[in-house]
Amino acid sequence: MLETVLVIFTMILIGAAIGGITNSLAIRMLFRPYHPVYLFGKQLPFTPGLIPKRREELANQLGRMVVDHLLTPESLRRKLLDNNFQEDAVKWVKEEGDRLFSSTITIEELITKMGVENPSLVVEHKLSMLVENKYIQMMNDNGEKSIREVIPADLLAKANDKLPLLTEYIISKGVVFFESSEGKDRLSHMIDDFLASRSGMLGGMLQMFLGNASLVDKVQPEIIKFLKNDGTTQLVVNMLENEWLKLQERKIGELEKDIPREKIISFLKQTIHKRIAVNVYMEKEINEVLMPYKDRILNDMVPKIVELATGFIANRTERMMERLHLADIVRTQVESFPVERLEEMVLSISRREFKMITYLGALLGGMIGLIQAFIVLFIK
Repeated sequence: MLETVLVIFTMILIGAAIGGITNSLAIRMLFRPYHPVYLFGKQLPFTPGLIPKRREELANQLGRMVVDHLLTPESLRRKLLDNNFQEDAVKWVKEEGDRLFSSTITIEELITKMGVENPSLVVEHKLSMLVENKYIQMMNDNGEKSIREVIPADLLAKANDKLPLLTEYIISKGVVFFESSEGKDRLSHMIDDFLASRSGMLGGMLQMFLGNASLVDKVQPEIIKFLKNDGTTQLVVNMLENEWLKLQERKIGELEKDIPREKIISFLKQTIHKRIAVNVYMEKEINEVLMPYKDRILNDMVPKIVELATGFIANRTERMMERLHLADIVRTQVESFPVERLEEMVLSISRREFKMITYLGALLGGMIGLIQAFIVLFIK
């Protein structure tokens, strides 16, 4: 009887040990050995382990699975157009915008951090080149056209309407000048020069009977009276209109005959640099520049920008994924991922399940040992 019990117990113990060790070894052989093992120059079977041996195939299959089934263009498109995602994106952009609005960094420092050295000089140079290129392009496109053809009709009409005002301004300035002591002195010098150039009887008689001062006193009121006359105003208006009509018929390219191109470009550049004080803007803090527009940017512009950006990306997901080569990225990452780290991750997640598999193998082995024991006893 004792011998029978011993046989049964021994067979159960051996079967359980074989089942447990076999399952445990099978689990370890999924990852180990990490590299091929050679004996007498021959590679031993089952080396390296299953996953290291099939790593390249596994990487390719994972890459295809991610692109074909997990991270598809349609799933990305749905995610980008999802209202919750867009709300989260708007919230995130607003949070980042708040940080930007509270930043004390200057515009120059921000651009410098982006890798641009001497941003003020760079911007000024870009502005100068832009002005020069635009002027040259304008002259190339319109050099053979008249001013009337280039300037919009509404601007020409406004200029025509301003001619009477310009006439009044010119005449009023002339009256003010000739009524002033400076104007009187200037008129006196002009009379002196005129009489000096007339050495005949007329000049002598005027100097003898009137004298210079008396002549100035007589001429000055007449000039002022002439300027204030309505006929003078109409005369100047007609002259300006005639000259303006002649100017409109001139070709744009002919203007460079009067003023060289270099001087025009130089004048335009100086005007732009005066209007746009680059150094002043560069020294301002970002919050100082953007704060007046904070509510408009965050509440009005950001949601629209996010909507446009997500829509733009959603309509181009397939092309973008093709350009990104996601399958190759996954494959490269899997191939470069250490097997040791992969084993550690899998075991940390499934250690309990693997133990249960080992115990199940021992249980099954023990049951098989019990059956074998009964068979052996029956044969005896």
